[in-house]
Amino acid sequence: MTGARKPLPMPLGSTQRRVATAPASRRPAPMPLRERLPRRLFQLLVGLLGYGVSISLMLRAHLGNQPWDVLHQGVALRAGLSVGTVLIIVGAAVLLCWIPLRQRPGIGTIANIVVIGLVVDVANQVLPEPSHVLVRWAFMIGGIVLCGFASGLYIGANLGPGPRDGLMTGLAARTWSLRGWRTVLEIAVVAVGFALGGKAGLGTILYALAIGPLAQFFLPMLTVHSRTPAPATASPAAVPATEPAPC
Repeated sequence: MTGARKPLPMPLGSTQRRVATAPASRRPAPMPLRERLPRRLFQLLVGLLGYGVSISLMLRAHLGNQPWDVLHQGVALRAGLSVGTVLIIVGAAVLLCWIPLRQRPGIGTIANIVVIGLVVDVANQVLPEPSHVLVRWAFMIGGIVLCGFASGLYIGANLGPGPRDGLMTGLAARTWSLRGWRTVLEIAVVAVGFALGGKAGLGTILYALAIGPLAQFFLPMLTVHSRTPAPATASPAAVPATEPAPC
């Protein structure tokens, strides 16, 4: 009598296969506030400075802003305020929406609101407004790449998300998905901003397509890692992938 035959392994379904082969999230793991704080604060500041300059480059290109900046520019035109001032006001208003979601801001969250708005206004005064289409596209592409790099810097500093990203992740933690909320909110702010006179165009579409891959490319090399050993985690096969939030 032969021994019992071993059962054949069940084939993986599409969902199981994605979970088994998916990489872990690339967002940095939480760190104690004081750990490597000088390095993280410096990286946060450089990232926010770069992010503000990237916004100004896209504004100066006049080829379409990133989604939230379509709204900022539209409100600025109607209210007679600078784009940087509107960016600070809107950021503070979005932060108030964190209260019912029980989100907790970090140092980076507050700095994001203030520093980026101030830098945008300064950069708008310094940067020229190009007229040649090739220079405008150079500003546009340079702004998008700089935005991806700056996002990697300030997210990698691990001192708190920006107010808009925190709103989307807070909503996604309670219902629906991050991608779904991001899509709905960004379509809404583009629509309202465009109606108010904000610039949406090919640059807006290019930004939407490129910023996610750029942030994922830069984030791993710019993340500040903890020097204390990380606790044991589940195997990659048991951890579903999550979508890193762009800038």
